[in-house]
Amino acid sequence: MAPAEEYDVVIVGGGPAGLSAALYTARENLKTLVLDKGAFGGMAAITETIDNYPGFKNGVGGRALIDEMVGQAERFGATCESFSPVVSLQPVTKGFVVHTDEKEYRAKTVLIASGSTYRKLHVPGEDELIGRGIHFCATCDAPLYKDKHVVVIGGGNSALQESLFIARFARSIDLLVDGERFTGSQVLQDAVMAEKKIRPHFHSRTQNIQKLDAHGPITIHVTAKGQLETYQTDGIFVFIGLLPNSDEFANVGCDEHKFIVSDRAYQTNLPGVFVAGDVRSGSTWQIGAAVGEGISAALAMREYVDRALGGAKAVELHS
Repeated sequence: MAPAEEYDVVIVGGGPAGLSAALYTARENLKTLVLDKGAFGGMAAITETIDNYPGFKNGVGGRALIDEMVGQAERFGATCESFSPVVSLQPVTKGFVVHTDEKEYRAKTVLIASGSTYRKLHVPGEDELIGRGIHFCATCDAPLYKDKHVVVIGGGNSALQESLFIARFARSIDLLVDGERFTGSQVLQDAVMAEKKIRPHFHSRTQNIQKLDAHGPITIHVTAKGQLETYQTDGIFVFIGLLPNSDEFANVGCDEHKFIVSDRAYQTNLPGVFVAGDVRSGSTWQIGAAVGEGISAALAMREYVDRALGGAKAVELHS
């Protein structure tokens, strides 16, 4: 293990929340490090076109937006390291030690912005079409399917609620439910059954997804009560749950679904550890909201450094 490098701020997660926070802390002359377990951007980076982020009248490519965010944070002095997975966070005197596979870093304050991961179907053809016909966010992408046919996969509250939202735009929706009934609230079930655009199909388990022509429809092969059925659609929305990326932070308080709990200033139960973005309990899972949370958390972190630790400049930390 290499000797610990020291920072004022270590940000775990290089998505919109983490990169926005890094921009603000770096501009405040706080020595800032951003660590991401993979390539920067998370789910935002693999979205082909983002249409609901302010400032881009024709939308913006997810990868292009994240690249601009990384460059802007680095311009003000933030250090951004991709493919550096954090494995643990340890409180020490006057700060924290953040451990990765190969290094450890010491920080006065830490922001957890590690995001969440949409539960996937794990069927052939899915990975190739994520962001290019397969979506996980109706608010983000439903307007792309105005007057088109859509397949929604899932049967819980999210699937029912998002199907109703998609119905504002789509011509028709086939709602594929793996089980024998919906698992969402009765109110949402009643609303879905009353919506003429939505056709529920129970006992329907997706087996594979294909798109043979870049401009053609997507084909979904489904088994229903032992029979193979085929659907052709313009787009697919998958709503089978979210997995918060919080397992590495065992000493930070979480809700029953493992999303990290914070106060109104985005501070967790550990003084000096903050949280923002999709990993936070109560997040709206929107890029614009994640940016705002990252900025708010950054301002709170600056106040914490000044108030609790007596100044912004990095100091030597001792365990």
